[in-house]
Amino acid sequence: MAAAPVALPFLLLTALAAAAAAVASATTVAYNDRAVVIDGQRRIILSGSIHYPRSTPQMWPDLINKAKEGGLNTIETYVFWNGHEPRRRQYNFEGNYDIVRFFKEIQNAGMHAILRIGPYICGEWNYGGLPAWLRDIPGMQFRLHNDPFEREMETFTTLIVNKMKEANMFAGQGGPIILAQIENEYGNIMGQLKNNQSASQYIHWCADMANKQKVGVPWIMCQQDNDVPHNVINTCNGFYCHDWFPNRTGIPKIWTENWTGWFKAWDKPDFHRTAEDIAFAVAMFFQKRGSVHNYYMYHGGTNFGRTSGGPYITTSYDYDAPLDEYGNIRQPKYGHLKDLHNLLKSMEKILVHGEYNDTSYGKNVTVTKYTYGGSSVCFINNQFDDRDVNVTLAGTHLVPAWSVSILPDCKNVAYNTAKIKVQTSVMVKKANSVEKEPEALRWSWMPENLKPFMTDDHGSFRQTGLLEQIATSTDQSDYLWYRTSLEHKGEGSYTLYVNTTGHEMYAFVNGKLVGQNHSANGAFVFQLQSPVKLQSGKNYVSLLSGTVGLKNYGPLFELVPAGIVGGPVKLLGANGTAIDLTNSSWSYKSGLAGEHRQIHLDKPGSNSKWWSHNGSIPVNRPFTWYKTTFAAPAGEDAVVVDLLGLNKGAAWVNGNSLGRYWPSYTAAEMGGCHVCDYRGKFKAEGEGIRCLTGCGEPSQRFYHVPRSFLRAGEPNTLVLFEEAGGDPALAAFHTVAVGPVCVAAAEVGDDVTLSCGGGGRVVASVDVASFGVTRGRCGAYQGGCESKAALKAFTDACVGRESCTVKYTPAFAGPGCESGKLTVQATC
Repeated sequence: MAAAPVALPFLLLTALAAAAAAVASATTVAYNDRAVVIDGQRRIILSGSIHYPRSTPQMWPDLINKAKEGGLNTIETYVFWNGHEPRRRQYNFEGNYDIVRFFKEIQNAGMHAILRIGPYICGEWNYGGLPAWLRDIPGMQFRLHNDPFEREMETFTTLIVNKMKEANMFAGQGGPIILAQIENEYGNIMGQLKNNQSASQYIHWCADMANKQKVGVPWIMCQQDNDVPHNVINTCNGFYCHDWFPNRTGIPKIWTENWTGWFKAWDKPDFHRTAEDIAFAVAMFFQKRGSVHNYYMYHGGTNFGRTSGGPYITTSYDYDAPLDEYGNIRQPKYGHLKDLHNLLKSMEKILVHGEYNDTSYGKNVTVTKYTYGGSSVCFINNQFDDRDVNVTLAGTHLVPAWSVSILPDCKNVAYNTAKIKVQTSVMVKKANSVEKEPEALRWSWMPENLKPFMTDDHGSFRQTGLLEQIATSTDQSDYLWYRTSLEHKGEGSYTLYVNTTGHEMYAFVNGKLVGQNHSANGAFVFQLQSPVKLQSGKNYVSLLSGTVGLKNYGPLFELVPAGIVGGPVKLLGANGTAIDLTNSSWSYKSGLAGEHRQIHLDKPGSNSKWWSHNGSIPVNRPFTWYKTTFAAPAGEDAVVVDLLGLNKGAAWVNGNSLGRYWPSYTAAEMGGCHVCDYRGKFKAEGEGIRCLTGCGEPSQRFYHVPRSFLRAGEPNTLVLFEEAGGDPALAAFHTVAVGPVCVAAAEVGDDVTLSCGGGGRVVASVDVASFGVTRGRCGAYQGGCESKAALKAFTDACVGRESCTVKYTPAFAGPGCESGKLTVQATC
């Protein structure tokens, strides 16, 4: 008892000291026409988007630290409303939705953060991040001036802001957040909305509501070039933003989304944006007075669960980002941009304070000179996509087509966006070494219980007519049952005709599957026609409508219907007669029996009966559950499961959703698959698309299994729900790691670095060290003149090591080999 009077003041002093430390570390954030001003200093902001729900908490520190090592000083993320509030006033801030933990990881890394609340986000995320339950609220109009939507939006925005404040995450509280965003890309659709007055009132309400939150940092609005509220900073999104400037003076030039690649749809190949083109766009932006830049995405990640939007966006959200879907460094993109970041940061004061002068050197060629404190830096850009140019500036400089040269002393080129000096890494997939026979997983199976849905009894409710699926199910499942019945005199043959705006449909008559179909990507209106036989007496028609991600972009996108809304649904007779079922009494039920029973969790004592007859299982059987066990692959490399042979469905590992799978959907053949040239504007739509891979192949074959989903030293469970009928026999687990690594076109004097990326991997061999390699790509280079001296130097320095650096000297030239561009290839 005697110690108590001493302890209380001590605790009080400790608390006061902690509070004083927090105040002392508080950061002020302001801005002017040249930069964001942090603690009175103009700063260049180099940011990258990492979306917390598209990875796992265990991955966050590594992703953030790799971003920092890549030369970034800021992390940007959206906030995912329908992930945090899946049902009204029922919140989720656990696991990969633990947003406060994510921002604390950013703070722990000593980085800034940009909080993009939205809460509409697009992001190829299901319904653009908006909860489907909003549709249940009377008078609701999404993203227009109306009390129901604005009330819900303000409630959620305030919830997020208060969570950030309680955790001291805003800069003024000593936290990492230096900018916040309200709404998202609204300017893109304002002109397409009929009620322009309501749109204008709404966007100004958004800005006022945001500023009322008193977060102590500036608010931004991206893609809001017209009707911009006075109390926000408008910003640019796109592949190129160098020619864009904000709508008024006194605010900095901010690029919130520099698209590092493009998203992938189930019917499309993989889009690749070259490192040279991204670097060109970034350098042009800073040449033309940019100061805040963000890569969308820096790490794309995975659309776990049912979070992918579109419709028809794949589970992978790799985005060809500098960090791949699994968190591996993508070279040369990562390293080439890192070199640019380091150079820009070294010139920060001159770029954000200096006087600048642009000088045209003729069409498509501009020199910009920044001068401050007696020092100067220069940029030379060549926007021709078909020719190199010579520019005289304290000497003659050859500037390759579609590139920018940066001269930090206005004399010597330190960096050219088209000249890659870093390695290329080829990622390879390796079989699970822990499994003795990884190709022979032993499977058991269970049929989905369809029996309760083969009549029109026991639905959630009945209603005359065909209802829209999203509003009816509030998107709690991909699936909605439409069921009805009819009396028929005698037997009869008909064609069941269904017109639907759903993404896919299965039709059953009297308990038998009579037809299935899915929409082509983009149309999402299709017809199913199937021959059926009716029996004498009562007949049952059960239609299962499915969605594959909800629309996430466009004016009034939320009103785009899904399901069999309006139909018609008819039974067409051979003699021209028809039985119209459209306005019959229909019974509705959302989801499948297996979903409601949570079969994917494989809980002990769940009464789920898995069958296996001497290892034999039925295949190509729709609506079937499969289960197998496997050992976690050894090591720390990323893990994927190959689902080739399956058709369409969903996968879980130890109860954790991997997302939807659809490896049977083949990516289209497109001309851009067979050509890749960094020169010229990158496009993701229309004519001139290039740098595509995967044409004619399964659109997504491999699915990410985060290490945190696995249990080391004990069996792991993979559960598949195969909706359309497939064969799991070929399914197998692999690890993803660096294989061949290469440096091409090295010049005399270059420090040539090779790295196997950590994780205990080392260089096993140096395979090529040649001048003038004439063909092939990394991993399969051929031709050229082998330099024995270079081969020995790299072998001695690199084999057995995780990384190595060798200086390219004139001594590498030898008899019959003139010194020139050197290519080195090694295997990890």
